[in-house]
Amino acid sequence: MSNDVSLDEVDREILFHLRQDGRLTNVELAKRVGLTPPPCLRRVKRLEETGVIAGYRAVISPEAMGRDLEVLVDVEIYAQDRKSFEEFEQTVASYDEVVEFRRMYGRPDYFIRVAVVDPAAYEAFLTGKLSCLPAVRRLESHLTMKEIKANQ
Repeated sequence: MSNDVSLDEVDREILFHLRQDGRLTNVELAKRVGLTPPPCLRRVKRLEETGVIAGYRAVISPEAMGRDLEVLVDVEIYAQDRKSFEEFEQTVASYDEVVEFRRMYGRPDYFIRVAVVDPAAYEAFLTGKLSCLPAVRRLESHLTMKEIKANQ
């Protein structure tokens, strides 16, 4: 994203509505933010070109994909050198079960969101893939009781 992008109130309103529904037509979006369609489209294009809008995606139900169980995993690693970090990150990022993967400041070193079919599939992932990695020092799994707000 360009550092010289300044967002006014209309830009912020456009972004709010697109985050709620990325499939809004330009005409509907313009109506919601109080513009006519041509200037609204120019603003959206500018937001895309400057990287403020990084892309559009479909949010797929985990249940529809047969992955009803999501587990949040905190990971601490032994690795202190760049090569070990990179190998660990490349390996974990390649796992199909991993739907989100972040390197953190402080502890834990990493946060991983895993989506699988059921507890047995998670156990197989944890024992057969994640805990076998040489860099892994500690794993802590968290199951969600209730999702209050999702990043959508």
